[in-house]
Amino acid sequence: MLKTKFCELFGIEYPIVCAGMGNVALANLAAAVSEAGGLGTIALPGFSPDAIAAEISAARRITAKPIVVNQLIPFLRPGIFEALAELPISAVTLFWGDPAEHIPACKRLGLRVIWQCGSALEAAAAKRAGADAIIAQGFEAGGHVRGVVTTFALVPEVRDAIGDLPMLAAGGISDGRGLAAALALGADGAVFGTRFLASRESSARPEYKQAVLDANANDTVHTKLFDIGWPDAAHRVIRTPLVDAWERAGRPISPNRAGEGETVAHLRRGGVDAPLPRYSVNPPSDSVEGDISGLPFYAGQSVSLIDKIMPAAEIVRQIVAEARDVIASSLAPLAR
Repeated sequence: MLKTKFCELFGIEYPIVCAGMGNVALANLAAAVSEAGGLGTIALPGFSPDAIAAEISAARRITAKPIVVNQLIPFLRPGIFEALAELPISAVTLFWGDPAEHIPACKRLGLRVIWQCGSALEAAAAKRAGADAIIAQGFEAGGHVRGVVTTFALVPEVRDAIGDLPMLAAGGISDGRGLAAALALGADGAVFGTRFLASRESSARPEYKQAVLDANANDTVHTKLFDIGWPDAAHRVIRTPLVDAWERAGRPISPNRAGEGETVAHLRRGGVDAPLPRYSVNPPSDSVEGDISGLPFYAGQSVSLIDKIMPAAEIVRQIVAEARDVIASSLAPLAR
């Protein structure tokens, strides 16, 4: 009942994809989602070729099922596509750049490409450039958000723009009802970010996961506040005391924000020790040590629907059961 073109393209059981969440969606989470029948994504922006190989190897010790990796165009390093082409992955997801430049470079190396976008125009450009699938990301999404159109307005517009190319909906989707709605609007599956952030296998700090459970949609803010490391890039985060203080101060821009330039934490992973200043782009993952209050708690508006930390496999099973129930009990009878 839930087998779609996207499932057939990647050889997966369910049209459920874990979002590429930087420093949060790593080997353990991606492998758990894939092993449960979805498609796991390892988020690898800024990783060196050796670190990329190590993370994929760690995932492959858990599952032999399809896995994709995520790269952000502003953080591409020389030789990354060549390194990925030699590794056991099913595709690379790309975001925040020019599809005409980067998709052909991947295709020449034999890499399949899933292009994430925030507009129908960009989706059409990605199709022309040779994308194998599209992610249509709506304004409700957590993390970095490229467009300004809501998910369920964007999905049918993108479908009309790209014809029958496989497409996923992303942004504000956290359960089977959202998956069923995305399918009804023409998507071939859905991307789940915040829901998998609040999973046992995600690499988010416990305080970060708890913030997701405690928040509702009105507690999320679309902003450009956390820009150290990635300037002028809009994102959605959970409102924290730092966000409140910045707004009370009149939303000053860099370098006039309180505590600007102060190192508040360190990212320690794989022999790397990187200082993280207040307003850094890096979220509070389990590789971060120090005061995380100055870091971004990325999350989408679907936080209102998340109230429990669960194993990723259980999340996949619950989404599938909910979607099947909605389709059978609510949608199918309407077609009679």
